Amino acid sequence: MDDISWQEFEEKVKAILESNNFKTDFRVVFKDEEGRAEIDVVAEKFGLILAVDAKRYNRGWQRRSALKREAQKHMDRCSRFSKIVKSMVIPVIVSLIDDELYMYEGCIIVPFRSFNDFLLNLHYYLEEFGCDYK
Repeated sequence: MDDISWQEFEEKVKAILESNNFKTDFRVVFKDEEGRAEIDVVAEKFGLILAVDAKRYNRGWQRRSALKREAQKHMDRCSRFSKIVKSMVIPVIVSLIDDELYMYEGCIIVPFRSFNDFLLNLHYYLEEFGCDYK
């Protein structure tokens, strides 16, 4: 998996969502008073909306600190998007490499190898993380 491009990684994340019967929109661009923003995949099922950001970091990067920065940025994007769609949006980052960081600033971080299990047991994980998205 290390040899795939970030675009291919985003497509794999979208395919896993679709294989779990999520309705998906790919590379969703929106504009608001703060400007333009993009979410890799917006997925909907069970009345829940997931905004998924796929991160394909290299092994040599300072991934943990980069992941924290990206989680904060993704939370902001999701908050803005939530106002546009007038619905709660659950921020999720899918990371190619497991950095053992699973939530940061309200953003759920899922290692790619665990993504399918996360989707199959979504309500359980949301409850475990203390997310009130009902």
